[in-house]
Amino acid sequence: MNAFATAMSRIFADANMAVDALWFAGGTGPGVAVRVIRKSPDEVTPFGAGRILSETTLLEARVADMPTPAPGDLVQIGTETFIVQGEPKLDRERLIWTLNMRTA
Repeated sequence: MNAFATAMSRIFADANMAVDALWFAGGTGPGVAVRVIRKSPDEVTPFGAGRILSETTLLEARVADMPTPAPGDLVQIGTETFIVQGEPKLDRERLIWTLNMRTA
């Protein structure tokens, strides 16, 4: 394991950075326990001469915990359930997925 992988493992283990979640591949099944980092940045989208400001939800998950996320998968954090929309993206080191989510 390289230094970056070690650092990411510590970040995902930190209760201030990541939370427990359940991942349901294909949206069904018993669910797999994972740790995710939740981000909710505002996104600005140009539209003609104006701009639209919208809320987004992004989750980051380790490839080791979630090897094959896909559109339509569900992720449950506490009482909230989210659906993966769009193709998941890997970081440069191929250790962390970034998932674009929407409320289920």
